[in-house]
Amino acid sequence: MAHFPFPDDLVTLKRQQIRIYGRLALQPALGTAELRRELIRLSCLISSHPYWEQGGWSTAGQVELHRAASAGLTSPRGPASGARSS
Repeated sequence: MAHFPFPDDLVTLKRQQIRIYGRLALQPALGTAELRRELIRLSCLISSHPYWEQGGWSTAGQVELHRAASAGLTSPRGPASGARSS
């Protein structure tokens, strides 16, 4: 399995994206336009991050970034206080 040493700022962006997706899932009718705009902004920042220039974008890299960012998250609103949720 390949090792992906993600920079902290990239993981932070992905965590923000995961939290916003969670907020949309919890409240799909409230503030969706603003949340969707933020998702687009974060997606652009993540996909254009200089990290991807080093090794190139890959599906495996995207999956591992999601796993790294999800580690420790239990809710869309903040860090974990214990075990990870599924």
